[in-house]
Amino acid sequence: MSRWTLAGQMLALQLFVVVVTLVSAATLVSVLAGNLVTAEATAQARAAATAVAASPDVLAALDAPSPSSRLQPFAEQVRAQTGVDFVTIMKPDGTRYTHPNPGEIGKRFLGHIEPALRGQTFTETYTGTLGPSVRAVAPVRASATGPVRALVSAGIKVERVSARLRGLLFWTGLIALVVLALGAAGTWLVTARLRRQTHGLGPAELGRIHEHHDAVLHAVREGLLLVGKDGTLTLCNDAARQLLGLPADAEGRHLDELGLSNVLDAGQEERVHLVGDRVLAVNGAASRLGTVVTVRDHTELQALAGQLDAERGFAESLRSAAHESANKLHTVITLVELGRTEQAVAFGTAELRAAQHLTDRVMGAVREPVLAALLLGKSAEAAERGGELVISEDSELDDLGLDAGELVTIVGNLIDNAIDAATRVEVLLRAGPDGFLIRVADDGPGLIAPDAFRKGWTTKGDGHGLGLALVGQAVRRLGGSIEVAGSVFTVRLPVPEPVPESVR
Repeated sequence: MSRWTLAGQMLALQLFVVVVTLVSAATLVSVLAGNLVTAEATAQARAAATAVAASPDVLAALDAPSPSSRLQPFAEQVRAQTGVDFVTIMKPDGTRYTHPNPGEIGKRFLGHIEPALRGQTFTETYTGTLGPSVRAVAPVRASATGPVRALVSAGIKVERVSARLRGLLFWTGLIALVVLALGAAGTWLVTARLRRQTHGLGPAELGRIHEHHDAVLHAVREGLLLVGKDGTLTLCNDAARQLLGLPADAEGRHLDELGLSNVLDAGQEERVHLVGDRVLAVNGAASRLGTVVTVRDHTELQALAGQLDAERGFAESLRSAAHESANKLHTVITLVELGRTEQAVAFGTAELRAAQHLTDRVMGAVREPVLAALLLGKSAEAAERGGELVISEDSELDDLGLDAGELVTIVGNLIDNAIDAATRVEVLLRAGPDGFLIRVADDGPGLIAPDAFRKGWTTKGDGHGLGLALVGQAVRRLGGSIEVAGSVFTVRLPVPEPVPESVR
């Protein structure tokens, strides 16, 4: 049976239980029916014998010259009325006065009569002239304390008792067969449904599938969740619990209760969500059981993307500068060829002075190389877009050991949002005893929105805002604070403690 399908094993087991139950019930009913029929026959014989023994006609006939002539018709009449097979009236010594077979009158009674001679009515099963029978023997007395004058025996043949029992057993067996058929049909329907649900797999195969399922869920590094059609979380693996911060009893609870209704509604499209200090890529796919959701951690990737954007911006500024330098160099050469040397020198030195002034200003104020490169790139980007990026005169920042990726995320996204909203952006970067100050101001209309640092908030109306949400996340990771006053964003970050030389 170990090779049978689970449905097949369930069918065999349930049929076995049904058959054993029915056989046990039928056996019990048969025994009870046999006892009941025998008890009923015994009671019927006892009642007939007692009634005849108490009849005054019997005492009167005993005093007559020929008792048999009067007792035989009476006994046969009683036998027909009570339904017993025989009523025998006899002398105290057992000589019969009556018998269903007149040829047996005058012969000795076959059976025990001793208890009746002592005044007791008793029953027994005995084989007489009519075959085995259930009989009762009662004494005939003129008074309760008088002598026993005669004996009365009434009985029912065992053959009749057995016939009645066979009738009861027939109906019992028929009912048992009907119940067995109904039980087998119900069992087959249940197992057919079970077979469809288990796809005809056996217990060993189902066990292996569960082991593989459990191993994959625990081993995969991506978060996997199954959300039911009613919004209930039915399954999640260890990675999903860690990434989403889910409690141990998350399975079986509704997404609204877990605070994930806005995170796990991505449908078929992959979207980026901020959950705590993590940037998560969430992707959902519809299935027959609900929605299968995968969650991937993009926190480090997002930080690297921010640094890559800064490097790309710096490279783009270099490309733009190279293009402009080539144009200006051609202009200088043309002026020289035209003999206007002084104008060529004045034009070239002015351009060099402006470019060098910007570079010197940035590198002099910001000695953190990654931030300096970011500011130069954003300055060139602002110029290309018709705007202006100004480094405040109060800016002064050394390399303080802050995470460069986090700084790029904060400063780069604040500048990008300012450039999108205004034409002039002013940046202040300064370190002091109270910490590191970042202030980005623009000449735009500003904003008043308490949810500006929540994922999805944007002034563009596309619902994909992520820049300010990443800024808020990075500030929280560094233990700082951020304030918004109109078009001025102010970030304050604590300066990390220096690492002692002994630790280094």
